[in-house]
Amino acid sequence: MAQVNDAELLTPNSSNRYELKESDLPAHCPMPGTSLWNSHPKVYLPVKENGGMAKCPYCGAEYFLKE
Repeated sequence: MAQVNDAELLTPNSSNRYELKESDLPAHCPMPGTSLWNSHPKVYLPVKENGGMAKCPYCGAEYFLKE
């Protein structure tokens, strides 16, 4: 596995709305590429099963599937 420099990681839960592509599924919060040490546990979100949208039960971020 390649090492990632901490400066390259995004701040977790920095956005409250995310648009996803089909290739981003399965969706989970926090998103890939974020620093995990100061975030909530990873939770998978049933975006496709919920009509193209889901809300994180931990941070309230909303996820939408782009068409």
